[in-house]
Amino acid sequence: MRLKVTKSKNAASLYVIKSVYNSKTQSNTSKIVEKLGTEIELREKLNGADPYEWAKEYIKTLNEKEQEQTREILVPFKQSKLIDKGEQHAFNSGYLFLQKIYHELKLDQICKDISQKYKFDFDLNSILSRLIYGRVIFPASKLATYALSKKFIEQPHFDLHQIYRALEVLAKETDFIQSSLYENSLKISKRNTGVLFYDCTNYFFEIEQGDGNKQYGPSKEHRPNPIIQMGLFMDGDGIPLAFSINRGNMNEQLTLKPLEEKIISDFELSKFIVCTDAGLASEANRKFNDKDGRAFITTQSLKKLKAHLKKWALDAAGWKLSGSHQAYDISQLDEMMDQATPEEKTKIIAKVFYKERWIKENGFEQRLIVTYSIKYRDYQRNIRNAQIERAQKIIENNPTKIKKCNANDYKRFIHKTSYTPDGEIAEKEKYSIDQAIIQKEAAFDGFYGVCTNLEDAVAEIIKVNHRRWEIEECFRIMKSEFKARPVYLSNDDRIEAHFTTCFISLIIYRLLEKRLNEEFTCREIVSGLRDMDFFEIKGEGYVPTYTRTDFTDALHESFGFRTDYQIVSTQNMKKILKATKQ
Repeated sequence: MRLKVTKSKNAASLYVIKSVYNSKTQSNTSKIVEKLGTEIELREKLNGADPYEWAKEYIKTLNEKEQEQTREILVPFKQSKLIDKGEQHAFNSGYLFLQKIYHELKLDQICKDISQKYKFDFDLNSILSRLIYGRVIFPASKLATYALSKKFIEQPHFDLHQIYRALEVLAKETDFIQSSLYENSLKISKRNTGVLFYDCTNYFFEIEQGDGNKQYGPSKEHRPNPIIQMGLFMDGDGIPLAFSINRGNMNEQLTLKPLEEKIISDFELSKFIVCTDAGLASEANRKFNDKDGRAFITTQSLKKLKAHLKKWALDAAGWKLSGSHQAYDISQLDEMMDQATPEEKTKIIAKVFYKERWIKENGFEQRLIVTYSIKYRDYQRNIRNAQIERAQKIIENNPTKIKKCNANDYKRFIHKTSYTPDGEIAEKEKYSIDQAIIQKEAAFDGFYGVCTNLEDAVAEIIKVNHRRWEIEECFRIMKSEFKARPVYLSNDDRIEAHFTTCFISLIIYRLLEKRLNEEFTCREIVSGLRDMDFFEIKGEGYVPTYTRTDFTDALHESFGFRTDYQIVSTQNMKKILKATKQ
């Protein structure tokens, strides 16, 4: 690089240029690297110092840096020399991308505010950050997380016993952390709070007796263990908004209102649409979201409708399509499919028919929307046929395993009859597929119900409701990739703190996912971060031992720094570490 001065009638401009080879013309050409400014501007900036001398020194520094980055590094290794005992050489760098978002959310400042309030002597920021990075990359118990956090390039600044002290403080400040996170997130990403999705799940404990919030209740995984419940609000873009921890034996319909009131108060949100599944759609919850500018969209079980509404919902006549005033008879769709070309069949399968009406019960009025699609019908039939096949196999091969089942178990299709050789009722048992249950369920194939107090277009309401799968995915990520359960803590405050770290980890993961334009699966992201290891060469730098992929390229392009050079010098690594904390 060298200095170039361009003079005009009124000023002299100083530039940093360098020679580059043009493969097309097969010749060298000059490229402007940086415009330093005019001579007058630089004299003002440098308080009268000579701009030309300053420019030469500046370019000299640039050349030295470039030489440092491009120089070849030769490291001598001896076959006869043992490595130092207890010295660590391998480090993970995947956490650096999580650390960047962690600091953008100002979680370090949140920790500082909490630390000033309680005046303890441990490093809360170091503890919380490692619990979060560990939850995403190396999910494990608190004991194992403490050991695994030493795999990160930056070493932890705390002892194991301080983790448990920190959990007690985090539990007390859960509400403050949630509201601060929401406020800070607005500075790095728009939050779609016009629609909020709410759902509940539970987590089991490897214990025999319940106490505190750990109580026996209906487990989502059908385990005979005490559980706790987690209620979660998610915004319209799939980013977690707020959560609450409740007793395992609490009716989940009662969990929505307290957390929603907290959001209204702490987050200063007032007008939004709450979208839930049928299990959380109590009349009280619907009425609560039918005032003060709020609204609701909730799944409605057609099987639980009153007889006249169920008859109306399943009637084949009177169906519509969005954008059309024509009435359709869905009983004719199969005949249309038989006569259609492959291209026409694809179009018919993709159509979603609907009918709607306002209903009023107990003085409360709401809009009932029922949809029907061949695609959804065939999906339900395929699921049921697979379950019937499993039921038939167990009847033929191992009837002793047939026991009481729940409402969605494949064994519900098995009918038991007690008999004697003479055909009389007796103690012997005979099993068969219950055709009556199959016919009863088949009547609802393809139908889907939604209740709302909105007057928006049906297509818009269906579109909003369809995104409920994302909150279910949030729970799946926490349970699978983040391994949030079983929980190995006993005190209620530490349990709440555990889920606070899981909640923060999920927010950071979702923001990372959005930054990568949702081009990679959860498994690809988590395993990709976990594999981003380095081998440290003392005094020289870090050699990547991971495979460069489309995922790592996307990470580096999105975050503005690279760790995939053949070697990252110690000096450059310090710059990267600094960049992740800005």
